[in-house]
Amino acid sequence: MELKGTYTASENRYDTADRMYQRCGRSGVLLPRVSLGFWHNFGGVDPYERSRAITHYAFDHGITHFDLANNYGPPYGSAEDTMGRLIDDDFRPYRDELFIATKAGYDMWPGPYGNWGSRKYLMTSLEQSLRRMHLDYVDLFYSHRYDPETPLEETLQALVDVVRQGKALYVGISRWPLEALKVANEYLRSRDVPLLIYQGRLNMLDREPMDEGILQYCHDAGIGFIAFSPLAQGLLTDRYLNGIPADSRMAREHFLKSERLTPQLMEYLAQLKQKANASGETIAQQALRWVLDQEGITSVLVGASSTSQLEGNLKVI
Repeated sequence: MELKGTYTASENRYDTADRMYQRCGRSGVLLPRVSLGFWHNFGGVDPYERSRAITHYAFDHGITHFDLANNYGPPYGSAEDTMGRLIDDDFRPYRDELFIATKAGYDMWPGPYGNWGSRKYLMTSLEQSLRRMHLDYVDLFYSHRYDPETPLEETLQALVDVVRQGKALYVGISRWPLEALKVANEYLRSRDVPLLIYQGRLNMLDREPMDEGILQYCHDAGIGFIAFSPLAQGLLTDRYLNGIPADSRMAREHFLKSERLTPQLMEYLAQLKQKANASGETIAQQALRWVLDQEGITSVLVGASSTSQLEGNLKVI
């Protein structure tokens, strides 16, 4: 699919604003209840025009938040390259309406300075991300994971400094344990760079942030929470009701392993399907609604391989 002509955003993109946006903790930021993640389907191996069509559809329907990381692709960095093309081709006039996030914390380049949570890695990675995305700043920069070896103060001070340098407007953390989250919240707040948001994996099959008290802490402390993998990488959809499709993510045995599709899970999915049918929903819509209904949830991150898939997800709003 080739998109012709200059992109002009829909004049109706904010018509559902009263239902679409949620305040992020105790901040001035409103995020869409459904945000678009670039983890899959936006890399260098993916058709650019399809990525472009999905992003157009998202923004035309009020999704203003795009979530990236330095190593999203494949190959690493290519999702940010795609974002850079999208900015130049379509979204430069709408930059101030967008809330663009990126992260650093997982492996990105060889050697001792391309991984984890050192000041060297975080600040260098953000510079690279800005170049790839053709941006002067990001709206949100995350520490992508907790580093047990680097002093927390070093990682957190790097987050403070990228805000003070104007390279990020807000900061967040992803997948940090509760006690480290508490340290981060106090450290950042005392330096007038409050922690905007926590990103964690939460879905009907994986409730770790709830079980560990992270979601409750964020709610009580005025920190937003955005859930990634709300559909358990596709498990909480109709995709695997009859086994493993040859073209599915599970068939590739990379992020989603086939051993997860146990008889017990198949039975659970069948029950979800029956319940969803009774309420006129899909399993995916039911799963997204479950996450959004939890106290303290600001937004869910969804991926999409087509505009129709994104359209179905947006029906939960």
